[in-house]
Amino acid sequence: MRFTGTFVVVVALFITVLIVSNIIAVRTITILPIENLFSIQWFGDPAIILPASIIIFPISYIVGDVLTEVYGFRIARGVIWLGFAMNLLVVIALWVAGIIPGAFFWGESDQASYDRILGQVPGILVASFIAYLVGEFSNSTVLALLKYKMQGRLLFVRTIGSTIVGQGLDSFIFIFIAFGVFSDWSGTALLGAALAQWIVKILYESAATPLTYLVVNFMKRKEEMDVTDVPRSLNPLGIFT
Repeated sequence: MRFTGTFVVVVALFITVLIVSNIIAVRTITILPIENLFSIQWFGDPAIILPASIIIFPISYIVGDVLTEVYGFRIARGVIWLGFAMNLLVVIALWVAGIIPGAFFWGESDQASYDRILGQVPGILVASFIAYLVGEFSNSTVLALLKYKMQGRLLFVRTIGSTIVGQGLDSFIFIFIAFGVFSDWSGTALLGAALAQWIVKILYESAATPLTYLVVNFMKRKEEMDVTDVPRSLNPLGIFT
């Protein structure tokens, strides 16, 4: 394959979104203060708590859809593994920077702040790595399989359908590992956060569908590519394919 400037930009966007998402995921945000909205509570909790990565992470699935739709599963698979490797590199760099002795003016409070924000809590790391691989590969696999079965028709059904599967797995795996196994969130809080994150991501993808159509059609024309994968080639590890 000839790697064009357009392809490089798409890959760069995918990896940047992934890295930024994992850095800001350590911060949780509160959305929809439901106790003030019709006096309804979400699974007994007064608000929905989500990782801040919800702001940008769904873009990685949109970009993943574009990669799979235009270039095929094999190329998308390579980009997914590349994103994983680059994120691991960032984590290692942040860890090394954190354990190297600081300058004379670098106090304990500075180190505590660094560790809290950039120290990459082990639970968050484990959860994000597992959720990323399962979610991204599920999304790409479902999209490619639906494209084969539907003979390339109804792109919006395929993008939203793959998002429902991929983002659902990503949301539940991340929330339940990061805040269930490595934290003390209640079961209702975990379920509420996972469901809320899943719903927000689906709405995100649905709202972006017109843009996805524009980008996919543009890239198919520019790259002169429109790959349809056969089911037997949909192997995340690329073994025997």
